[in-house]
Amino acid sequence: MHSVRAAVCQNRPAYDKEVNVRHAIEMIGRAAGEGAALVSLSEIFYWPYERKGIQRAADTDTRVLDQLRNTAARYGIHLCTGSMAIKGENGFRNTAFLVGPSGETLLEYSKTHLFDVEFEGLSFRESAFIEPGDTAGVAHTGIGAIGMLVCYDIRFPEMARKLALDGAEILVVPAAFNTISGPAHWHVMFRARAIENQVFVVAASQARVPGAPYEAYGHSMVVDPWGRVIAEAGEDEGVVSADLRADVLVDTRARLPLLSQRRPELY
Repeated sequence: MHSVRAAVCQNRPAYDKEVNVRHAIEMIGRAAGEGAALVSLSEIFYWPYERKGIQRAADTDTRVLDQLRNTAARYGIHLCTGSMAIKGENGFRNTAFLVGPSGETLLEYSKTHLFDVEFEGLSFRESAFIEPGDTAGVAHTGIGAIGMLVCYDIRFPEMARKLALDGAEILVVPAAFNTISGPAHWHVMFRARAIENQVFVVAASQARVPGAPYEAYGHSMVVDPWGRVIAEAGEDEGVVSADLRADVLVDTRARLPLLSQRRPELY
């Protein structure tokens, strides 16, 4: 990979899709203006995370995706569109796109592990309105090999490991952890996946909306292959960025060659 600046746009979505999309595009422009060549939006960035709204605001005509493609081309950046609800075979999929600097789609990934949980104070069934994806891949781009996951996927280490074995150097993860799981697991999970696979992890969350039916945790961040958090937002809106240094990746993998020391015949 080449050394590159990555940025995450942590937006606080309102109940207005068009306003949210325009605001996200403004944030992308701000990130590009600060030198970011790789930018990510959050999971379902254009609507608060709730079933009826997500279905109603789904990008059924690709209008949102087209605007984001044009934005990537305007600034000449690699853009993870965050995830959006798009039509699947029997419903909607929670899908992220990696768009290149000419506006071309380099990678499409639909969330494969759906968030069906029972917490004290929160019951959520993503499978009631989202169908799972069934593929994962890596895009070998001019700035590095990039894989994508979406939120809950980060809890399944096999997914990140598959992408690392397929050559990923950067994992971009649009997400929306909540205020129950976030304080307990957000930093632990993303740092662990970075350390285990010796990759940069770019995690983009929605900002917190106090009192919302589903309160996102925020704390978008960038983690290096040694597990260091090199940039982090708080709960509020904002753009944070960090330099992904190629020498850190090379040095970490050379000093601690985990992937080549694996013994898959035992497991």
